[in-house]
Amino acid sequence: MQKIRNIAIIAHVDHGKTTLVDKILHSCSIFRDNEQSGDLILDNNDLERERGITIVSKNVSVQYKDVKINIIDTPGHADFGGEVERVLKMADGVLLLCDAFEGAMPQTRFVTQKALALGLKPIVVVNKVDKENCRPEEVYEQIFELFFNLEATEEQLDFPVIYGSSKQGWMSTDWKVPTTDIFALLDAVVEKIPAAPTNDGTLQMQITSLDYSSFVGRIAIGRVHRGVIKENQPVTLIKRDGKMVKSRVKELYTFEGLGKIRATEVKSGDICAVVGIDGFDIGDTIADFEAPEQLPVIKIDEPTMNMLFTINNSPFFGKEGKFVTSQRLKERLYKEIEKNLALKVVETESPDSYLVYGRGILHLSVLIETMRREGYEIQVGQPQVIIKEIDGKKCEPIETLIVDVPGEVAGKVIELVTQRKGELLIMEPKGDLQHLEFDIPARGIIGLRNNVLTATGGEAIMAHRFKAYEPWKGVIPGRLNGVLVSMEKGSTTAYSIDKLQDRGRFFVDPGVDIYEGQILGEHIRDNDLVVNIVKGKALTNMRASGTDDSQRIAPAIKFSLEEAMEYIQADEYIEVTPLSMRLRKIHLTEAARKLNKIV
Repeated sequence: MQKIRNIAIIAHVDHGKTTLVDKILHSCSIFRDNEQSGDLILDNNDLERERGITIVSKNVSVQYKDVKINIIDTPGHADFGGEVERVLKMADGVLLLCDAFEGAMPQTRFVTQKALALGLKPIVVVNKVDKENCRPEEVYEQIFELFFNLEATEEQLDFPVIYGSSKQGWMSTDWKVPTTDIFALLDAVVEKIPAAPTNDGTLQMQITSLDYSSFVGRIAIGRVHRGVIKENQPVTLIKRDGKMVKSRVKELYTFEGLGKIRATEVKSGDICAVVGIDGFDIGDTIADFEAPEQLPVIKIDEPTMNMLFTINNSPFFGKEGKFVTSQRLKERLYKEIEKNLALKVVETESPDSYLVYGRGILHLSVLIETMRREGYEIQVGQPQVIIKEIDGKKCEPIETLIVDVPGEVAGKVIELVTQRKGELLIMEPKGDLQHLEFDIPARGIIGLRNNVLTATGGEAIMAHRFKAYEPWKGVIPGRLNGVLVSMEKGSTTAYSIDKLQDRGRFFVDPGVDIYEGQILGEHIRDNDLVVNIVKGKALTNMRASGTDDSQRIAPAIKFSLEEAMEYIQADEYIEVTPLSMRLRKIHLTEAARKLNKIV
């Protein structure tokens, strides 16, 4: 029986999880000497590479000193918490990665809480000790305090600590004594993480993630909790609601390196992929054919935000996308909720629109970006927080917001956050930065990041996590300025934009096709202004000195998808197509807007 260790790597965004997995893979000689592997091997989809974040958890395994180590790389962002909660079920221990300067961040707390509650054994890795101003000892104290506050057991509090730098490829038990390899960490995993237990009895395996192959369809991935699973074995699939479906295992695979290898049987404790079972969802149990027993269903935190997804009905619809009908939109959204547990889709009165519930702006924007790259044309409305009634009181989600900012601009940040009903809880120096902690309604965070980055010259580091539902905090002021709206369809001209520059800042360049009702820029006042920027210069056959001055046009402001989601108001949509992103009014004509004015 080969020895197995199952570990999940958890950390805040950008603390070096995926880089550490790279180094473990290289140290255990997964690759041939002549093989090109590149960096961030596990961030294998385009979106993950562009954003530099992990969105979907992934499994790999390595052999070290005749022990098989199954490694699960998890997302660090609380918006993908649904992903983390379910994959932790496959692990017996966690590597908690922490930046030697930043220390324990909000999302570190979020995932650590989940891991400790499941009783997993932690190993703390203080990463990036080669950074300037790093403070490994203070970070160690901070993590100990965090574990204590999260009610860790005596055994969990007695955690081993490894220091090092994933980027430079070394780990050591003492940060002042660098080594040349990361074997100190792998030794700690083998010694300190409990071996995967072998539970005898009838088969039990919970499906915690899924894969897809165009040859065999959907593949169920999970850890065998009890008994043995074999090829061609008849099994019972127990759905989340207790319904039972008889099925058969066609093929079995275990993880080796970055790939999978065929296996005839997998014993309890190991992680495997099962082919041949139809109609399964994440959280279902694969059990014995004769005497099936269900494992506890995975509980996922509720979504805190929703957005309206609707088909593109602008004058430019169907020009750039392949999938434009409501049927295609519906199929895609329902396909997404099969694997994205923290997402919920609700049909609306209109057959063309769906309310999509998610964990936060990033969670929803990743879905929109993925759909856009697949060739979908959609429109999305303003993100709305979910309001609940608890004990007869109207309650809304409150978030803990942490901002690290240079001392001289801390006052501006506090002013911006308190305008949005935020309460300052902690203000303390951290190196040469001020560390601020607030409680703020989730509504207040929408659109805050841009303002804070502008006020601090781009130097603020912001992070937030969901805290709890608390009583409604009152009205929060929305966007202060109105917008410039097009009154004509056509191509924009430099002449018109130049003449209107004193009215606001534009989002479009000269020579771009626009339509009536499209948002072209931000007005300098608080009301919307309808403008015509397709008008050309009236030419005469007379020339006069000074009339043909060269135009100086300020560059157009280009929004990212998240910035656009935070910018729009209740009467506006974002039109997202594979090639472009436009902001527009829901009602395109001025007459329709006056008739349907949202008060």
